[in-house]
Amino acid sequence: MPSLRSDKDAEQFVGTADLSKFDLSGFKPMRFEIEAKSAALHLRLPQALLEAVKTRAQAQGIPYTRYVRMLLENDLVKSR
Repeated sequence: MPSLRSDKDAEQFVGTADLSKFDLSGFKPMRFEIEAKSAALHLRLPQALLEAVKTRAQAQGIPYTRYVRMLLENDLVKSR
């Protein structure tokens, strides 16, 4: 995959490229966070739990705070 440095470059590439020429099997689905974060939550956790959360987040390549937010969002979606 070429290195795309702007949205314009990406739009042009996707609009004109034959994506069947690329091996996309290593790609992972990605969620984009668009909504502004206007509230904060401060939470005390046992150190071992926090380290486990950080390890899982790192394995997914995301910040641990985003990982915690995703866990909360996923739980709320499931319980609907």
